[in-house]
Amino acid sequence: MAFKPVDEWETFGTGRVFWVPEQPTLDNFRVIFKIKTNSSFVEATFPSAVAPIEHSLVAAVGGTGLALLVGTFAAYGIARFRAGGRLFPFAILQLRMFPPIVFLIPLFFFFWVYLDLWDTYLGLILVYGATSFVFVVWLMRSFFLDVPREISEAAIVDGCTQWGAFFKAVLPQVKGGLAATGLFVFILNWSDLMIALVLSQNRAETATVYLSGLHADEVTQFGPQAALGLLLILPPTILAIAVRRYLVRGLTFGAIRR
Repeated sequence: MAFKPVDEWETFGTGRVFWVPEQPTLDNFRVIFKIKTNSSFVEATFPSAVAPIEHSLVAAVGGTGLALLVGTFAAYGIARFRAGGRLFPFAILQLRMFPPIVFLIPLFFFFWVYLDLWDTYLGLILVYGATSFVFVVWLMRSFFLDVPREISEAAIVDGCTQWGAFFKAVLPQVKGGLAATGLFVFILNWSDLMIALVLSQNRAETATVYLSGLHADEVTQFGPQAALGLLLILPPTILAIAVRRYLVRGLTFGAIRR
């Protein structure tokens, strides 16, 4: 679909179906990036997709980093020191048991009226970090539980503080799990539509919101949508390839191997 010309994907009422592009073209990609084309469809109706893609990258990377930072520390505290007791992990899990729309409308008014964070990078990063923090805690908690307590105790005996033992002895053991968790959380934030649709408009409009609004004359532009959708697959794919050696290790790692 991304490589079909307009005549091959806009076939309503003709009874024809083009399963494979007969005249492949890059016009759909040119349209979403505002590059001059020779095709017949209205290229002036769409703003460029460059800014929404940049907004998505900033929000997804920022939200993932925030979730990993807070969630990793919380998971270590729960796994090693049983912080909050037995019910604390389930209390955190309850944050994901409510439909997002339940808290998005009050959050919209709160961000707009009181915090002036509506349609900003910071607002999206905070919400993405808060909503994906739950997954980081539960995933990283399981990885930390697989690391023998003796490793951190040995580091403390050798002169490390608790923080030193965490960063120098424990965290390197779970870097595979950290990579897998980061990839999972990034995909969640990168593909989000509902949160961005409610909490952004122009200054922080993400690529998913832009994708959902690709219409011209009340007709969905399937070609440009497919072209942008194809491009939006690339960042998670590239990230997965970059951390691929850690993904398997994150499921099979151990501190002591025979």
